[in-house]
Amino acid sequence: MNQTRVLPRCGSACHRARRALTVQRRSFRRASHARISFASAANASKGSPNRHFASVLFSVAVGAGCLYHSGYPRSLHAEAVPAAELKFEEPRKKARSREENRDAISSQHLQVKKSWESPGVYAWGNNASRVAAPDSDEVNIKLPRRIAYFDGKLLRDIKLDRTFGAAVTENGDLLQWGTGFEPTSRGPVPTLKGKDLVKISISRDRIIALSSSGTVYSVSTSKSDIESGSKSQESSWFPFWKSRSNISYRILKPNNLAWGEKVKDISSGLEHCLLLTSAGRLFSAASGTEDYPSKGQLGVPGLTWTSRPIGSYDQPHEITTLKGFEIERIATGDYHSLVIDKQGRVFSFGDNSYGQLGFEYSPESSIIDAPSLVAIDKLYRGTGQVPRVTGVAAGGTASFLTIDAIRAPGQEQQAPGAVVTADTWSFGQGIWGGLGNGRWTHAQGTPSKIKALSGLFEYDETTKLVVPIRLSHLSIGQTHASAIMNNVTHLGATNRTSENDTNWGADVLWWGGNEFYQLGTGKRNNLSNPTYIAPLDAEADREKGRRAEHRFQITPMKKIKVDGRNVSVEQRIECGRGVTAVYSGT
Repeated sequence: MNQTRVLPRCGSACHRARRALTVQRRSFRRASHARISFASAANASKGSPNRHFASVLFSVAVGAGCLYHSGYPRSLHAEAVPAAELKFEEPRKKARSREENRDAISSQHLQVKKSWESPGVYAWGNNASRVAAPDSDEVNIKLPRRIAYFDGKLLRDIKLDRTFGAAVTENGDLLQWGTGFEPTSRGPVPTLKGKDLVKISISRDRIIALSSSGTVYSVSTSKSDIESGSKSQESSWFPFWKSRSNISYRILKPNNLAWGEKVKDISSGLEHCLLLTSAGRLFSAASGTEDYPSKGQLGVPGLTWTSRPIGSYDQPHEITTLKGFEIERIATGDYHSLVIDKQGRVFSFGDNSYGQLGFEYSPESSIIDAPSLVAIDKLYRGTGQVPRVTGVAAGGTASFLTIDAIRAPGQEQQAPGAVVTADTWSFGQGIWGGLGNGRWTHAQGTPSKIKALSGLFEYDETTKLVVPIRLSHLSIGQTHASAIMNNVTHLGATNRTSENDTNWGADVLWWGGNEFYQLGTGKRNNLSNPTYIAPLDAEADREKGRRAEHRFQITPMKKIKVDGRNVSVEQRIECGRGVTAVYSGT
């Protein structure tokens, strides 16, 4: 249905208003002159009362005569109010197909379609080292821009630093670029190949990579180092035959793994990394080259450079304090670590200078080198809800928890039919708005609820139930962050469904530091409250005649055809160190 807009015909009305205003100003000046003349005559007539009275009468008569002679006011009238005019929107061009109609009526449908037709990588933020836009010398990329190298390509993972970038291709090879990798770099180049990598994490100067077999590799971010360093012997497809690797790398191998046990997840800060095994055991290791972890982030009390065991400096150490707790999720900030066990308990260790461990800062004990239990129950004291931690995330000097608060029997519901409330909490440094709680806090030791991401519900038309809106994913950069909502999505529009049946994805919100335009708003101001950004391909929306008020939605996992192959694809977000990327992941 066409929308209508009421637009007053304001041109002539504005012109008449200006003319009326001019007349009033002239009349005001004349009247003022008359009042001044009257005052002067009064001052000159000081003397006897009779003379004074006569002078007053004379001045009044003269003033009235002047006003009458000037023509003010001959007549009084009110300006007519211009009649409002109804102006209808131009008729929309008739669509030639179902798909064309869907593109015309829904920005969200067009975004989903573009993500399937043109997979690739959008990046923005700091580009001083040609990471966000390898082919450009611009210092900052203010709005999402495609990296041409990745057009039509799917990735398993991507990580971005201000000086270097790293990505894992669809077949598991490592790509590296940026002037931190090579001063003349103008785009990604393959380095570690044939290892079937599935995930990467980055320290200050190394890339920690996990293969499908559970092997953990440590690769330098410098091209000169990987070319000149010692190269390991590798097994070949030919029995009993070994050859030297093409590049230098190290392997981080935990000791005493059980039969069938392997590393299933990794996470790295600037100097340390965590390795989680399939049995729920947790190991930590040094992940940098320059500095050994010294802020307790390894989770092994008393472990320092001088007290470390004999062997390689980056050998993994089991965190024995957590033996018996089956760890499920891990997260690391610059110098701190957080983990969750199978029961939903949260443990943190490392640097607590800004309260990022979930404890109030103390000058006497700013470092906690053993895993310590974070009190979650007190956050819901007196609410009649029982909390259970479902997710953890960290980056820079901030930490985040997602919690399902389950309503106890007999307690009032927040929404009709709702038993579970999904909340998001943050703590640590928020001076740039990175905590997302609407505050600019230097240090926050007690977890603070992010209201924009908490207590949300929606009606699911499929199940006919009110359901909580949880977070699908949190990506935490050094000073900024992004949250993908797990709202109801729809990807089922086909040639057999109605022309008004459109696809839509998940909502995405952004907040935090914006020094390098890494939030994607096109502006440089920091944001302490989560906000939406415009669609990545804003030009495609403008071609359909739409304005810029539509928001970016991310496409969830769906099996589609890419180059004739059936592949499961989804869009993912990576908030790095002053840089952001949205990529097509598989």
